[in-house]
Amino acid sequence: MIERRGYIECIKNALARSRAVALLGPRQSGKTTLARKLVDIHSPNYFDLEDQSSLIALADPKGILEPLKGLVVIDEVQQRPDLFPVLRVLLDRNPLPAKFLILGSASPDLLRQSSESLAGRLELIEMGGFDLSEVGQKKNPQLWLRGGFPLSFLAKNDADSFTWRKSFIKTFLERDLREQGIELPSVTLHRFWAMLANSHGQIWNAAPIASSLGISEPTVRKYLDILTGVFMARQLHPWHVNIKKRQVKAPKVYIRDTGILNSFLELKTEAEILRHQTCGASWEGFVIEQLIRILGIDHPYFWATHQGAEIDLVFNKGGRMYGVEIKRADAPTMTPSMRIALEDLKFERIAVIYPGEKRYAIHKKIDAVPFNEIIGGIKGIFR
Repeated sequence: MIERRGYIECIKNALARSRAVALLGPRQSGKTTLARKLVDIHSPNYFDLEDQSSLIALADPKGILEPLKGLVVIDEVQQRPDLFPVLRVLLDRNPLPAKFLILGSASPDLLRQSSESLAGRLELIEMGGFDLSEVGQKKNPQLWLRGGFPLSFLAKNDADSFTWRKSFIKTFLERDLREQGIELPSVTLHRFWAMLANSHGQIWNAAPIASSLGISEPTVRKYLDILTGVFMARQLHPWHVNIKKRQVKAPKVYIRDTGILNSFLELKTEAEILRHQTCGASWEGFVIEQLIRILGIDHPYFWATHQGAEIDLVFNKGGRMYGVEIKRADAPTMTPSMRIALEDLKFERIAVIYPGEKRYAIHKKIDAVPFNEIIGGIKGIFR
């Protein structure tokens, strides 16, 4: 079992400063397992809204929740959006006898309800699957292949992991999205998701996908927003600066979990990934997700111009701009894109992540950093 101490500490810190905390993320990412480490499942303070007994108990939510003290957990809260007004009343009590940890499968409706009803009272924490800081750097090939969903990563072998992911995708499309009020044909969404996998790491272009599916571009955009809202896709938006060059305005799109990506691409082993035409883009998305998690980047971007200059990841930390280039090459060197970005974006530093062994300086503001050092060494660059 992999201990997720970072999330536990994050939740405890959030509860210390906020009246309620929402832990949001896709199903099977480990939210329930984590919550049960904080409140025993048999405690009267634990409610699982996929359990009929909890639903019956909460027939009178105010009457049941009001006497409770300490930490109260409500799992799968999107099943009962009517609870949010009740929670608002309970959280406004002074003194406050109980704090609430609510878990949800990241539905857009849940985010809307929580932000409207519990504004100023609720702190949101996004939870994904395992990352490198949790599984260890030596496990990075397995994490890249199987993805971070615990049951996929911890499967007995690659074949079992692949089978689990196929089943997860089917269930997610046929049940989970419908439970969140998304009434779209599962076959259509599956085709769209597969097309998105083949566009992984590319600038978003709705036209060819819309044409292939026989639907409008706004509808395709709606599908993308749905998968983004449930944390299955990531839209990396472009960073803009006031320069004369024409800059790209469309987002880059990634499948967030590379295990799910590999399932759509029918890649069952690391050797198959390395031979596939999407290997570079797959590795780029994998590294970006790890960096976002490890560095705690709240607002990640990329930057590109129509003349061909591009930086894979751009973010602000402590009022300073930083960039990351991801190169699947043996010995990356200075590129025109890096030179242009240093001049136009005024970066404090740029890190070039590559799969080699040696760390070295490319420029006084640019370091080549081995991927194997990103857990312990990358934070020292961006400080």
